[in-house]
Amino acid sequence: MNAAPIERRRSRLAPRSSIGLTIVMIVLVLYTLVPLAYLLINSTKSQDDFFTSFGLSFGSSFNLFQNIGEVFSYNDGIYSRWFLNTLLYVVVSAGGATILAALGGYGIAKFRFKGRSAVFAVVLGAVAIPGTALALPTFLLFSSIGLVNTPWAIIIPSLVSPFGLYLMWTYASEAVPSEILEAARIDGAGEFRTFFTVSIRLLAPGLVTVLLFSIVTTWNNYFLPLIMLSDPKWYPLTLGLAQWNAQSTGTNADPIQNLIITGSLLAIIPLVIVFLLLQRYWQSGLAAGSVKA
Repeated sequence: MNAAPIERRRSRLAPRSSIGLTIVMIVLVLYTLVPLAYLLINSTKSQDDFFTSFGLSFGSSFNLFQNIGEVFSYNDGIYSRWFLNTLLYVVVSAGGATILAALGGYGIAKFRFKGRSAVFAVVLGAVAIPGTALALPTFLLFSSIGLVNTPWAIIIPSLVSPFGLYLMWTYASEAVPSEILEAARIDGAGEFRTFFTVSIRLLAPGLVTVLLFSIVTTWNNYFLPLIMLSDPKWYPLTLGLAQWNAQSTGTNADPIQNLIITGSLLAIIPLVIVFLLLQRYWQSGLAAGSVKA
């Protein structure tokens, strides 16, 4: 075979550099890293340095550990309460949403039943509806049953994840061979036993991907707690830090910008740790979902 056509084909398929794409990537990297650098630098400043120094330069003293101590002691340690509230919402909501999405997606993918196409259409439609559009109807519903201003007002709506259900459906279709399920049934295993002993292991990358999405969504949730909660003792970190920011401006303000910045830095550390621990599952989980027709 002539080597010239092969070389020309390799040349066409080889990755090419692009100045335009490089510039776009540099802009995106700066857009991502500058706010993080601002957060890291300003969390080391005292309150006076925060107003008297440039935003991306360090202050006259290193006050990071003092700021951390003040964050956890300010206002009778309410930050710790908000941190624990956020953990509660994430563990129960994200864990529950992942389990429900796995059961629902697996059921749609591996069982044939009447109305399956309608269920699929509903799931796709739900993925397209933004959560903010359902926030007010959800508030009215929970208000009528007396659950507003309780943790259930945050946990129950967060248990529903249409995107997670869709992702698990596409992943289960590819990752769980029907032949394995048939073999388990022939051996006498029930459907729940088959799911929890056989299928769950094959679904692990998809499960972790959905779990990671749910954790990030719940941890960053702001609008739903804003309309559901009025008692600060049930606030998550997002709403609590917003309250600190509101009380630090205007008349009778308590200037605590250094605590707000340091509290924001502490709030993202658990997310960074979770992402680093689970990020290797993202590629396989998302790739499986992207190739299913």
